[in-house]
Amino acid sequence: MNRSAQYVGDGTFVVEATEPVPPGPGEVRLDVAYTGICGTDLHIAHGAMDHRVRVPAVIGHEMSGRIAEIGAGVTGHRVGDPVTVMPLDWCGECPACRAGHTHICHRLNFIGIDSPGAMQRSWTVPARILVPLPEQMSLAHGALVEPTAVAVHDVRRSRLTAGEHAVVIGAGPVGLLIGVVAQATGATVTVLELDPGRRALAADLGLSTVDPADVDVAGYVQDHTGGAGADVVFEVSGSAGGVRTATDLLAVRGRLVIVAIHPKPREVDLHRVFWRELEMIGVRVYQHDDYAEAVRLVHEGQVPADRLISRIVPLAEVAQAFEALAAGGDVKVLIDCGGDA
Repeated sequence: MNRSAQYVGDGTFVVEATEPVPPGPGEVRLDVAYTGICGTDLHIAHGAMDHRVRVPAVIGHEMSGRIAEIGAGVTGHRVGDPVTVMPLDWCGECPACRAGHTHICHRLNFIGIDSPGAMQRSWTVPARILVPLPEQMSLAHGALVEPTAVAVHDVRRSRLTAGEHAVVIGAGPVGLLIGVVAQATGATVTVLELDPGRRALAADLGLSTVDPADVDVAGYVQDHTGGAGADVVFEVSGSAGGVRTATDLLAVRGRLVIVAIHPKPREVDLHRVFWRELEMIGVRVYQHDDYAEAVRLVHEGQVPADRLISRIVPLAEVAQAFEALAAGGDVKVLIDCGGDA
């Protein structure tokens, strides 16, 4: 018997027994070990995506587990293999897909948002979205591959190189991962964060931190870049202030990477963009190469998974887990879905 956490609207989750879905042709059934809660999941729980999510909905896309059953026509996989998923299902026909940008398909099905996700014990998915994990990797760590792939994609799109200076505005889970991945490229990284707990964690991960409430950030960056400014700024805070700060910090021909989802238009200093020939780069989800690099970074310990996982809670306590994460203090909360028993 399967057990699934279902979002039923109004910030409410219920955990119910359901029948496992047998895999059809081209599908596999997974025993889900762990599913992480991300910012998008929080938005869903707060009702901000009710226009998109059909309730009752099983959400979640940051996961790890093992193959439990294989459908007809599936090759290259075995029962028991440890896997995660790249939860994107594209049409292959729209202009974005024809141009090779399938990850931003015009009709993208983001699995775990637009269709059933991983907050359940048994999950049947297309075999084509599977990403193998090393047998030696902890499955709890494997649940961090998806958010790490987000960071890898963001850093890759920024064209950040060794010796450059990057500023990360916001030290939530994605901001921390961007900082770690950026530092792994050989760049110097400064993280701006108001919350002292998040600043402490960033520092514990070896990142330089600044409290923008106490420090003249523009002056700080100028002092640490020989007066040039930052080569890249990642805006991860989602705040109007973060956008304003970002353009002030950039060097001539610097790159501003918009990571956070801004729900409404923001003011941007376009004169600064003009005057310094700045670039603005949008980033969204990831591609296969990003996943391969994310698996490597997590497996080799360059992404310190144990420090980023705040707690692991059983599937039965999913509602409390969402409440605790929304209250702040936790970085990454994993739901133990029971597939690692």
